[in-house]
Amino acid sequence: MTTPARLFSRGTYSEATRIAALLRKETVGGVLLILGAAIALVWANTPWAAAYEGLRDTVVGPSALHLDLSLGTWAADGLLAVFFFVAGLELKREFVAGDLRDPKKAALPVAAAVGGMAVPALIYTAINLGSDDGLTGWAIPTATDIAFALAVLAVISTHLPAALRTFLLTLAIVDDLLAITIIAVFYTSSLAFGPLALALVPLALFGFLVQKRIRHWWLLIPLAVLTWGLVHESGVHATVAAVLLAFTVPVVRQAPGEGPGLAEHFEHRIRPISAGIAVPVFAFFSAGVTVGGLSGLGASLTDSVAIGIIAGLVLGKAVGITGATWLVSRFTKAELDTDLRWPDVVGLSLLAGIGFTVSLLIGELAFGAGSLRDEHVKVGVLTGTLLAALLATAVLKPRDRVYRRLAEAEARDDDGDGIPDVYQEHGRAVEQTPPRETVDEASERRRQPFTDS
Repeated sequence: MTTPARLFSRGTYSEATRIAALLRKETVGGVLLILGAAIALVWANTPWAAAYEGLRDTVVGPSALHLDLSLGTWAADGLLAVFFFVAGLELKREFVAGDLRDPKKAALPVAAAVGGMAVPALIYTAINLGSDDGLTGWAIPTATDIAFALAVLAVISTHLPAALRTFLLTLAIVDDLLAITIIAVFYTSSLAFGPLALALVPLALFGFLVQKRIRHWWLLIPLAVLTWGLVHESGVHATVAAVLLAFTVPVVRQAPGEGPGLAEHFEHRIRPISAGIAVPVFAFFSAGVTVGGLSGLGASLTDSVAIGIIAGLVLGKAVGITGATWLVSRFTKAELDTDLRWPDVVGLSLLAGIGFTVSLLIGELAFGAGSLRDEHVKVGVLTGTLLAALLATAVLKPRDRVYRRLAEAEARDDDGDGIPDVYQEHGRAVEQTPPRETVDEASERRRQPFTDS
């Protein structure tokens, strides 16, 4: 009798250690993100709100290159390009060398991401059918902010099992790719083919160099900036350039042996900049909305745009992700892992309703930064994110005793060989590849030249 397939089963040890290190960085970034958003929100509702708006709207940059942009726009178009570059690297790594290179393992997070975007969009659209321009923002509640979600987990001290954390991260990464595709296709108002065609030249040169494992910053950064500038000039949102650049970076090492490939090397270097600077600064410039007291808050929350965003983030994400997971289970005859229950999936789906960074970006693209509708978008995103976080806490927190037991089992190493026992069978590592190097070893290796560059 064959053993039924399991959803959210434990992955390999190498993948678990990599994901754990990555999530620690994202958690710190999430705390900084919340801090930046909180400062902006408080500042925008004080007597000094004009100073905040003046700072956000300060224009810098060369006008001759059409780059005389406000600081808020630089944060959205420039700093978020760093965020999407890292997301592109991670997505490519997952599907080329990660556990998700197996189509069977990739099916669940991809299906969940699609369901978690389609259902919120449908709910938002249904609520805004009678609105004059409200339908423009249909994609706002489709995004998941992994850094914010992990910060919430850290605050409530919930120890999700490694499989659920990996699923949440992968879902958010696929979500980011779908979001950037939506931005490129649906939120490009005008298109200049000349700059877009020219952008292929530095993009191709960048790709050629990284494929040759050449990683000199004084060569790569100018090519990346030039690609970004030409894509920005073409009318396509500049963050699309960042994803295209990331997709050219090779994942697998050219020379045999352990250690990170070039994509993982770039990710190690750039993720702290993305999580610690780019996303928090964007949150600071984007989250500052003047609510105007209870009356102003009430007026914002009665707008169909805000209602659609809240319903999409809270209800749409929960229904879409849980429903997609159930359908995968139904059609593949796979069962949940023995230690998990459907409330765990519902709680995780609610956690995915924390859609902050990309939701705010799409709101600005849909209605224009600083417009009345954009202010309502911010109120809707902040309210929906807060409700999703509270409901996820209410569902996941009662299960924390189970999660702690699973976390202890995943960390137990009775034989002291450095590999937790759950990843071994009869004293032998289950995975066929050797365990990943330690953080100290990885740091030392990154200080040394690559053997394949």
